[in-house]
Amino acid sequence: MEVLKNDVEIKRTHTHLEPVQQKGTNKNDVEVKGAFKQFGSNVVLNGIDLEVKQGELLTLLGPSGCGKSTTLNLIAGFLDADQGEVYIKGNNVTKVPPYKRDLGMVFQTYSLFPHMTVYENLSFGLKLRKVGKAEQKKKISKALELVKMSGLENRYPRELSGGQRQRVAISRALVVEPELLLLDEPLSNLDAKLRHELRAEIKRLQKEIGVTTIFVTHDQEEALSMSDRVVVMNAGKIEQISTPTDIYNHPKTEFVFQFIGKSNCFEGKVSEVDKRRISVKIGDDITHVDADNIMGNDSNLKAGDEVKMYIRPEKVQIVPVEETALSLFDYHKAKISQINYLGTSWEINVLLQGKSVQVLTSSFNSSWQNGSEVYIGWSPSEVMLVKK
Repeated sequence: MEVLKNDVEIKRTHTHLEPVQQKGTNKNDVEVKGAFKQFGSNVVLNGIDLEVKQGELLTLLGPSGCGKSTTLNLIAGFLDADQGEVYIKGNNVTKVPPYKRDLGMVFQTYSLFPHMTVYENLSFGLKLRKVGKAEQKKKISKALELVKMSGLENRYPRELSGGQRQRVAISRALVVEPELLLLDEPLSNLDAKLRHELRAEIKRLQKEIGVTTIFVTHDQEEALSMSDRVVVMNAGKIEQISTPTDIYNHPKTEFVFQFIGKSNCFEGKVSEVDKRRISVKIGDDITHVDADNIMGNDSNLKAGDEVKMYIRPEKVQIVPVEETALSLFDYHKAKISQINYLGTSWEINVLLQGKSVQVLTSSFNSSWQNGSEVYIGWSPSEVMLVKK
């Protein structure tokens, strides 16, 4: 197959997999079916199912120990599942060794050969694939051009910055033109500015080349900004798989809401339920929530049920007392306890019935100060409920 993008020609060569043991479907480039993995008494993966679409960048996101790197290593073939199967391009590769899975991998620690130049690092995988010297030179030149590292072929890793070394690691994975690119927290050792630059570069490269990519990170901003879809994992299970906007705005579980972004949480009791809205009493106040905004499996709330109510800081409106009559939002009297200027926005902490609530706003009233009385409110469509 030939791919022609921005005058850079990339010819794919395919490494043959082991004879097909069982044919999977071809609509997905990768399928993990019923994967279970246990280390001693610790269950790291608890029967997960995962599908990765052709050409997408899918991110495995979650806290340390959730099973995301274990999932990646199962797909790569560095670990064997206790139960379950792995398919790549419809082929069952569960028992196929890593070097026959036609994939490129980029690690957190670069893993470059320190005694080899940039050129020699990139040529290593090509030599193993019996690529001729003239073709090697051509492929390496194109791969370095893609990551903007042309002209540095004769440098050693010690002569490069951290960002340059990671670019070389990415280039080395791409030069063999794999069917699948796996990245295991490749940006975690870099400073914030460089991480931001390289994640944009990886996203550009992935779209330009079209290689199916699985990216592992614990950084939610990284996941939301780069991915076509995000897989949120927790304690060896998949909590939710969806687009970044759905994950952020429509979390399916309490864990997803708490893990992604910031959130305010209130405890209350359901006072009334109808088809469209749920009324919740919080202290002496009543607030309303859209009936569709219930997280978890128990969506049949009734009057008297104790609930937790979540809302993101940027969804909370803060206004002077005189403006509350101009809106259909639920407004509640509060008092400012702290104001933090963040450059492009203000983070304002207020006390609502003795509870601290965080508000993130780009509009600021110069009369506000610590102790000022204000009103905070929100749209019923922006609030999420979960039964206690």
